Amino acid sequence: MPQSERRVGQRFLIDTNILIYYLDGKMPPDVRDFTAQVLATSFVISVITKIEFLGWPRFSDGDHVSARKFLEEAEVLSLTADIVEETIRLKRSESIKLPDAVIAATCLLQNFTLLTRNQSDFQSITDLKVHNPFSVTG
Repeated sequence: MPQSERRVGQRFLIDTNILIYYLDGKMPPDVRDFTAQVLATSFVISVITKIEFLGWPRFSDGDHVSARKFLEEAEVLSLTADIVEETIRLKRSESIKLPDAVIAATCLLQNFTLLTRNQSDFQSITDLKVHNPFSVTG
């Protein structure tokens, strides 16, 4: 089971679902405050998250423009040869969707904690650090 812990100075890679909840205003105040703090200090996403987020079909045209502007503040990590190889390893050894494997590989190789509400998508990767800000214990 992935670890779910919060540390000072922790580097987060933010999953798509967190960005959607944040922009939709669908977070309790404490979760929104924590997420805002992470966005202010570690607004880092995978290129996969950028694709998923901007490709989200529920965005109106105006929302899509706002979403693009919002992501201008993010550091977007591209695929590297190492991330590709780690993704292949994860796909061969775990039952995980390709986008999640890319995100997990990025976290593992660059020592990020994944900020996501979808912990179950990553539960088979035991060495992946995961933090669910919606979790009372996490």
